[in-house]
Amino acid sequence: MEGPSVEGLSADGPLADCPDGALVPPAPEPHCPVDVTLTALGGRWTPLVLREFLRRGQASYSELSAALPALSDKVLSDRLGQLARAGVIERHRTPGWPPRVRYVLTGRGRALEPVVHSMWEWGSGS
Repeated sequence: MEGPSVEGLSADGPLADCPDGALVPPAPEPHCPVDVTLTALGGRWTPLVLREFLRRGQASYSELSAALPALSDKVLSDRLGQLARAGVIERHRTPGWPPRVRYVLTGRGRALEPVVHSMWEWGSGS
C-alpha cells in the first residue's frame, strides 16, 4: 500500500529514508539525508558563504570577509570550519611568511549547487 503523496513524492520515495523515529528526538548524529544536508548548511550565513564558493570556486579569508561584510570574523571563521568539517570546502595553507590560506570548494560542495539554486528560485518567488 502506497503512503500519502505530496506533489508526486510518495512515502516509499526518496524521503522514505527519513523515518520519524530517526528525527524525534534528534539523534546525536544525523541519519536522514535531509538532516545531514541541513547540518552542513545550518546556521545563519552558511548558505551565503557557500554561495560565494559556488561563484568563485576558491577564496581567501579576506576575499570572503570583503564579499560578506555583515559577518563578524568569529562567525566567518566558524562557518568556514563547519563547511570544512562537512567536506564542502578544503583549507589549503601555503608555507611562508605571512602564511597564506585558501579555501577551495570540493566536489561534494559543488554538488550543493542545485540546492542553493533552488533556494535562490524560491526566495525570488519563481
